[in-house]
Amino acid sequence: MQIPDAETLLTELVAQIRPHVSAATAIVGIHTGGVWLAERLHAALGIAPPLGSMDVSFYRDDYGSKGLHPSPRKSDIRFDVDGAHVIVVDDVLYTGRTTRAALNELFDYGRPARVDLAVLVDRGGRELPVAARYCAHTLAAPLSAHDRLQLQKAEDGALSLRLIHA
Repeated sequence: MQIPDAETLLTELVAQIRPHVSAATAIVGIHTGGVWLAERLHAALGIAPPLGSMDVSFYRDDYGSKGLHPSPRKSDIRFDVDGAHVIVVDDVLYTGRTTRAALNELFDYGRPARVDLAVLVDRGGRELPVAARYCAHTLAAPLSAHDRLQLQKAEDGALSLRLIHA
């Protein structure tokens, strides 16, 4: 399988989102890859509210069976969520469970006017009825449940995708 170039996909995502940005638009990235992607989108789109980030570990429905992520991070949303147009950003959309957890956490901060999902790649394999409004690339065929598509960030800030066979 050919892995798409993450930087090219980022450019595509910016082009998809740009026409829908307003003064009420805010961006929140999901740790870890979603935050890296959100940082780049926030800068490229000139979003005014501060960039938000969230670690959805405690909101996951599989928390009881999987336990806590080995290195949980603090969520940080420093803008008024009430009435905002929030774009939740994740690197790869898979089952939809991370997105569901992100929505649960986001609503603990307030009631946004609108929430959209932006992802770099949709890898297929959905378990929940979740779809991204902004998606730079959809894989032609879903990956095996044992495979992972992971976003990586180089020291210079460049993003790349890596397929990990388990």
